[in-house]
Amino acid sequence: MSNRIRDILSWYGSDNAGTRTNIARMLDHGTLAGTGKLVILPVDQGFEHGPARSFAPNPPGYDPRYHYQLAIDAGCNAYAAPLGFLEAGAADFAGQVPLILKLNNHDVLHDDKDPLPSVTGSVRDALRLGCVAIGFTIYPGSAHCNAMYEQLRAIAEEAKASGLAVVVWSYPRGAALSKEGETGIDVVAYAAQIAAQMGAHIIKVKLPTAYLEQAAAKKVYEATQVPIKTLAERVRHVVQSSFDGRRIVIFSGGAKSEDKNVFEEARAIRDGGGFGSIIGRNSFQRPKAEAIKFLKTVMGIYSGEMP
Repeated sequence: MSNRIRDILSWYGSDNAGTRTNIARMLDHGTLAGTGKLVILPVDQGFEHGPARSFAPNPPGYDPRYHYQLAIDAGCNAYAAPLGFLEAGAADFAGQVPLILKLNNHDVLHDDKDPLPSVTGSVRDALRLGCVAIGFTIYPGSAHCNAMYEQLRAIAEEAKASGLAVVVWSYPRGAALSKEGETGIDVVAYAAQIAAQMGAHIIKVKLPTAYLEQAAAKKVYEATQVPIKTLAERVRHVVQSSFDGRRIVIFSGGAKSEDKNVFEEARAIRDGGGFGSIIGRNSFQRPKAEAIKFLKTVMGIYSGEMP
């Protein structure tokens, strides 16, 4: 085990040996093993956005086994998906890639401004499937955020007692937030802080813009001159907001984008002290060979092998 991983594990002193071991399994797997950086393949979009929107651009993606093999061949640290996708390949790919079971999901057939995802899996499911962690989405800013916080508290307690790590998707959304505010730096930093306070081991947030949503927060940002002009500075502030960098913070890849944009974002995450990316559509919505090359480039940026 590298000194960097030992250092990261020291941040989680309240956790049992099983949970710390499973955090280490993710950090010590794949191309970025031992670096303290993570690239995770998430494939919950079939549930979240629908099958055609997710997989029609690359039809092999309709097969759950495709994503297991992509994560393995690309050298990802872990693969995250809802219950059905993991069940469809867990036996065939047992032990080949760390798994994260996404325990709640939200569909767009009944979309609303204040989402409340359904709990669609359990800690027992995660243990049965050999997962190293559970994943859970919260929507700070939703009218239903308190219900999500209470669900997460109970699920995280059970997961930790069972030796699993907890990965929290913290995505600000709700009628009280503007669309621009969902990715505003003050809101994203706040969402990261909430996830850390909820006991997340790994926090997933969207990349923040320089926009400031909250009037009271804007006064403080301007008075104290928090550096937020560049993406790297904003990443640094989000990491700072996650217990001064003592929690693992990774950033969403978002909708499929030009390669150069994703690579520039990865450099900003690296330079800002972020821990990596969780990249779904930008990976599986392209032919497999191209996806592997793409992911290897992102990993090369994080490892420092590529400028």
